This record gives sequence, structure tokens and C-alpha cells, in this order.
Amino acid sequence: MVTDSEVLQFFRDELPVMGTLSGKMIPLQIDDALQSYAEFDDLSLAIDKFAAKFDIDTSVINFNSYYPWKIEWFFRKWFNKAPVKQISKPLTVQMFAESAKAGRWLYD
Repeated sequence: MVTDSEVLQFFRDELPVMGTLSGKMIPLQIDDALQSYAEFDDLSLAIDKFAAKFDIDTSVINFNSYYPWKIEWFFRKWFNKAPVKQISKPLTVQMFAESAKAGRWLYD
């Protein structure tokens, strides 16, 4: 059976690691919005590999539900404490983990 940690580790291995200006690495967490963590090109390659590894048909994912996504400007938090208002739903590792357990894409 597929575990959450197995899927999380898969995405951590496949996506570039995000870092701060001081060089501190920010590891991907299971509830992080993947749109904020990685560029669409990197994410789409990782999703294709996910589909092959876990035998999930990802062609049914409706990316119009998850994009466009507003990327928060790095220095924004110094000037504005309010979170960015998104018009799209977050795409998370948890969603992929639940789908891998079920054997099919569960969302949309």
C-alpha cells in the first residue's frame, strides 16, 4: 500500500528544492501548494513520473481548476501581512497521496 510519506518523498526527489536568500533549504511539506513550490514545467514532469510510478491516470486532472496561481513576491511579507488571495484551488502532495492509495485521481 502506498503511504503519504512515500508520495511526499517522491515529490521531494523530483522537484527542485526551494531556498531562502540566506541559503537555507525549505523542504516540501505534504500540505504545501505545489503551484507555489515549483514552476509548472517542473511540476508537469513530476506529475508524469508520478503517473508512471503509481499507475494513476493523471490525464483526467483539470489544470484549469488549479491555474492561474498568484506567486507571492518574496519581499511581500515585509510590507503586507495579508495572504495573497488565490482564485484557484491549491494542488497538494496530499491530493496525490490520497489518489495513489485509491488507484485513481480523486479530485475535480
